[in-house]
Amino acid sequence: MKKSLALLLVLMLVGAMFAGCAGKTEEAKEVVIYQNKVEIGEQLTAFAAAYTEETGVKVTIKTSGGDSPYAEALKAEFQSDRQPDIFVIEGMGGYNTWADKLGTFEGDEWIDLTALEFVVDGKVIGFPVAVEAWGMAYNVDLLNKAGIDPATLTSQAGYKAAFEKIESMKAELGVDSAVAMAAGPDMRWVTGLHNFNGYLSAGLPYGDTTVIDKLNNGEADMDRLTQYADWVELLFQYADKSVLLTGNYDAQVGQFATGKSVFIHQGNWIDPWLISNGVTFPMAFAPHASVAGEFDSIFIGAPSFYVLNKDSASTQEAKDFLNYMATNEKGHAYMVNEAKMVPAFTNVTLTPDAPLSADVAKWVASGKAYTWLQNDMPDGFGMNTLGPLYESFAKGDIDKQTFIDQVAAKIAENK
Repeated sequence: MKKSLALLLVLMLVGAMFAGCAGKTEEAKEVVIYQNKVEIGEQLTAFAAAYTEETGVKVTIKTSGGDSPYAEALKAEFQSDRQPDIFVIEGMGGYNTWADKLGTFEGDEWIDLTALEFVVDGKVIGFPVAVEAWGMAYNVDLLNKAGIDPATLTSQAGYKAAFEKIESMKAELGVDSAVAMAAGPDMRWVTGLHNFNGYLSAGLPYGDTTVIDKLNNGEADMDRLTQYADWVELLFQYADKSVLLTGNYDAQVGQFATGKSVFIHQGNWIDPWLISNGVTFPMAFAPHASVAGEFDSIFIGAPSFYVLNKDSASTQEAKDFLNYMATNEKGHAYMVNEAKMVPAFTNVTLTPDAPLSADVAKWVASGKAYTWLQNDMPDGFGMNTLGPLYESFAKGDIDKQTFIDQVAAKIAENK
């Protein structure tokens, strides 16, 4: 009897120990997110904290971006014992870099609420962080003062006429240049990625990959590339040379924000900067006239995606967090009201109040969109390979034909 009682006590003690361990394991469940948008770092951290309070699942946000290169920082995380459960990739370039680390989403509710999930070989790999877009953003008041109808901004000829008129009215308008454009070493993502995307997709049906498929096989479309170089030349010609050659992000956005340029080559991601700096004038987007022809759309897409670390011990918790963001009203409020983003999900009824994002929502509703393809080029091709060529062209170190020839030669190296 004493042995039986002793055995029972031992079994109860062991059971309690296992229960205690299980409890500690459950308490230790944590989701670590490594993300690259500095401008939403505080907002995402606050949303994660509220989620933790509501669900008991700790969500930690780590941010790297801006002056701290995300790609290199993320690689350092994976080489340590700090591997995130969720991280961010951008298009096929990011996928190819991280393919062996990526898990998949299956049966998650959010998948049926978007058309912008990242899919490879029929498998859902990425949750779209937001819809982003860019065109030629313009100051509505200044354009009106110059007597220019934005409906005429559909071709290179239309922009040339507008830029020439603004140039002749600089003193009257109080501007330094028609367009805030940057091509210096800090802004190669503007030229080698976003501007070059015009060569890849402007004027083509949404999803058309004809031009980038050729690029990834080492073939340049020389007619299209020549037309595209005319657009680059036009932007450079009517830009403030200081901002063009040496300006950083703040200098470029600041020129537009202070009314010293009528146009800016940027996207709706500059909204938080504009709001935080008290910019209140009305603004909107017009299409880029990247090649010859007429254009009626801006570049719209989901440029970045939350992805799962397939080796995570908190995969379900990670999926639950993302599903909550997409399906819960609190997640919608975070995306639209706090992060000032345009969500990629059809069930979101909130309307952005940030000026450029509000305009993007109108373009999305109209279905007028060209594809984002710059992130599907070989890793580093846009910024590291093409970026310096724009800088040389802007400085006058090379002429337009040399720029065309050198871009074509770099594309040929992709064979």
